[in-house]
Amino acid sequence: MKHLLYLNKYFVKYKWHLLFGTIFVLLSNWFKIKIPQTIREALNFIFSKVEEAKAGSIEGDFAQLFGDDILKYALYVIGFAAMMGVFMYFMRQTIIVMSRLIEYDLRKSIFKKYEALDSTFYKTNKTGDLMSRVAEDVSKVRMYLGPALLYGINLLGLCVLVIYAMLKVNVQLTLYTLLPLPFLSLAIYYVSSLINKKSERIQQQLSTLTASAQEVYSGIRVVKSYGSEDRFRNFFSEESEVFKEKSMDLARVNALFFPTMILIISLSTLLTIYVSGRLVGENAIEPGTIAEFVIYVNYLTWPFTSIGWIASIIQQADASQKRINEILEAPIDILNTGQLKTELQGQIHFDNVSFTYPDTGVKALDRVTFDLKKGEKLAIMGKTASGKSSICELLLRMYDVSSGKILLDGQVLNDLDLHSLRNQIGYVPQDVFLFSDSIANNIKFGKTAASMQAVETLAKAAAVHEDIIGFPEGYATEVGERGVTLSGGQKQRISIARALIKDPEIVLLDDCLSAVDTNTEKIILEYLKEELENKTTIIVTHRILHHITFDKILILDEGRVVEYGSPTELLQAGGSYHTMVENQK
Repeated sequence: MKHLLYLNKYFVKYKWHLLFGTIFVLLSNWFKIKIPQTIREALNFIFSKVEEAKAGSIEGDFAQLFGDDILKYALYVIGFAAMMGVFMYFMRQTIIVMSRLIEYDLRKSIFKKYEALDSTFYKTNKTGDLMSRVAEDVSKVRMYLGPALLYGINLLGLCVLVIYAMLKVNVQLTLYTLLPLPFLSLAIYYVSSLINKKSERIQQQLSTLTASAQEVYSGIRVVKSYGSEDRFRNFFSEESEVFKEKSMDLARVNALFFPTMILIISLSTLLTIYVSGRLVGENAIEPGTIAEFVIYVNYLTWPFTSIGWIASIIQQADASQKRINEILEAPIDILNTGQLKTELQGQIHFDNVSFTYPDTGVKALDRVTFDLKKGEKLAIMGKTASGKSSICELLLRMYDVSSGKILLDGQVLNDLDLHSLRNQIGYVPQDVFLFSDSIANNIKFGKTAASMQAVETLAKAAAVHEDIIGFPEGYATEVGERGVTLSGGQKQRISIARALIKDPEIVLLDDCLSAVDTNTEKIILEYLKEELENKTTIIVTHRILHHITFDKILILDEGRVVEYGSPTELLQAGGSYHTMVENQK
């Protein structure tokens, strides 16, 4: 249970739920213990009166003479049972509710950590596995926090009260009754370790299944276009077969475990009847004690039977909490250490910046240096994988530089508050992502308080307004998961509108016009001239954009600066930029 120790802080947070829940458990069990004691007294009373009637000491109808006394005992039993039920209700309202509250807090903590983790983490972990941890694993942990904890407290409280009550009646009979239970403990100890190992393997396999399914669903168009349904179906079937075998293996352990426990507990009942019968014959105990002890044994049957179930839940929860802890304890590389929340003016300076991707070890930038003043436009060009997109990611602090430094308005990038920095930069990534929501809400994502007039204005600036009003539901059209109902060009243009609606001082457009035709590109750039007039803009592109005037051109090759300067300077130099312009004429 070492991994479950993480949850102790939640027990402290909800200490009153736990405390009152424990009190209610004990009160419920106290009234439960009173029932067999009352039955013992009632039976002893009846046996004594029957013996007196046989001896001729009592004359008359037995029911008329002692009916009221027997009814009194019956009412006591009903009253104790009712009170036991009331406190059982309250113990569930405290402990089970506590488990739901902790489940809520735990999911929030995991989600918050997911948001804080950097791009490297998401490149090395599958989405399906991450979803499994926040859903399946948390549910397993909640079973420990609720039912397992509740029945565990109930088991402990009931055993203490029952054994104490039994010892008060007869020590010898108590020892015989409890004799098989140590063997049950040994069986539980042995099987628990098996359950733990098998449960962890099952959870890992479930993550594999979830990740596989999620990947196929996300890429279903590619799967269908390649006619690969059978291949993925076979793969999923094979993984499902592995999951089935692991689950059946655990089920076989449980199938053997539970009958064994019931057998051992049944031996306690037989011993109770046999030993108590002999003790009654020796006048060591009263006849009613037999019924009392049989009821006690039945009381212990479910708690001791549930030990295996509780052990299984705890072991599964421990395996799940281990996986959750891996997330909660994962290091965050991009920390919000900056305190400055100044309004950006848009001056950018890269000073001898080098950067290597931490997950792959690939060196993306090598001693890159350039300057941009407020309102200037920079075009970054170069071959594929030359490091163009890395500059945008470093400006957003998706990663930190390996060496050198980045200055914004003369301030070191890491000294700026991370959230303030990102809120003041409009970014259109190369891989456009839209949420499964309306087109209007996707554009408003950049500024949730924006009016519909602003949404339409920016949609026109991105040359996507006409496309949107052509849909039956206009701006209320649902775009589907990841914008699946839209074309690549439409998604890119909506993403441009989403970035510009923030009215940022710095705009980063990472090859955002690759999916539009030449005419649409011309329209967008004509609009963007006005929208970007006083904004510092960096546009990553593979081709010369003639409809927008750039102050600086930066050409990269394998992460190094090949050419840098104004378009006029580079044309006069007759280098790579000159060749690209000539080739596009």
